[in-house]
Amino acid sequence: MVPMGVFSSTPAVPSLSSLRLSLPERRRASTLSTMAALGDDPVRKWILTEGNATDITRISSIGGGCINLATRYDTDAGSFFVKTNRGIGPSMFEGEAMGLNAMYATNSIRVPKPYKVGALPTGGSFIIMEYIEFGMSRGDQSVLGRKLGEMHKAGKSERGFGFDVDNTIGSTPQMNTWSSDWVEFFAEHRLGYQLKLALKKFGDSSIYEKGQRLMKNLRPLFEGVVIEPCLLHGDLWSGNISTDKDGNPVILDPACYYGHNEAEFGMSWCAGFGGSFYNSYFEVMPKQPGFETRRDLYMLYHYLNHYNLFGSGYRSSAMSIIDDYLRMLKC
Repeated sequence: MVPMGVFSSTPAVPSLSSLRLSLPERRRASTLSTMAALGDDPVRKWILTEGNATDITRISSIGGGCINLATRYDTDAGSFFVKTNRGIGPSMFEGEAMGLNAMYATNSIRVPKPYKVGALPTGGSFIIMEYIEFGMSRGDQSVLGRKLGEMHKAGKSERGFGFDVDNTIGSTPQMNTWSSDWVEFFAEHRLGYQLKLALKKFGDSSIYEKGQRLMKNLRPLFEGVVIEPCLLHGDLWSGNISTDKDGNPVILDPACYYGHNEAEFGMSWCAGFGGSFYNSYFEVMPKQPGFETRRDLYMLYHYLNHYNLFGSGYRSSAMSIIDDYLRMLKC
């Protein structure tokens, strides 16, 4: 990551009275002075209080996502990673923080620990989280597969399929209302929502009507399959996969929910998973019968989302998958 901008503060000249203070008192006085100068900046305010920093030494813009602004804050208490969005309220980042905390609690694959979510006074929102120094490569695919399998195995829900809050997939709302039936959940809250959105945005009655037929005939694809609600990252593509400086896999920017573990591979068309990844994963989470047959079904959700987010370039891929399944299922 290449810094795109730098911030440094110029220390004020201490008064004679402040020189008589003890070191802890001088630090507190400096912090209070800085806070007064910051006004209503909730990010710096948190870093300089609950973040246990007394000095922000550098602020650097970080390239990356197309939805949020990413920034690194270097301080005397370490570094923090901050994302801001000027147009969306805190609910989006609250969903992300809950997902990160859920994945963090599995003690399996590394994720950045979230610290604070809040509203910006000028509109929009922010999230402050642990800053992870990334390595130079995506690391060992077999380790990634094993660690992801460990997360799926450890992260289970007694409430069924869904999540405690709705969140977002990219900037698209993702409905996570709890359900005891995976096929119903996936049909209604994943495919159904995207199909309705395509109809509303593009007037695409063709993909909507064919997609509805597919939704009503999914069950044969799951015959003989044991489906447990596993904690999913939910948006696992190459841009959300990295390694730390020690080579350990790191996943970030989740769209978490509890679902069928195979749904995690819905972004495999742009994730670069290879044979060593799947071999290691299936050692932890054994492959279920019909895995290859269901793979495109889970990709369909993400192709539909890309269609709704980025336009007609993704329509043909989504329609092709729908047509293939309609022929396979004879419906």
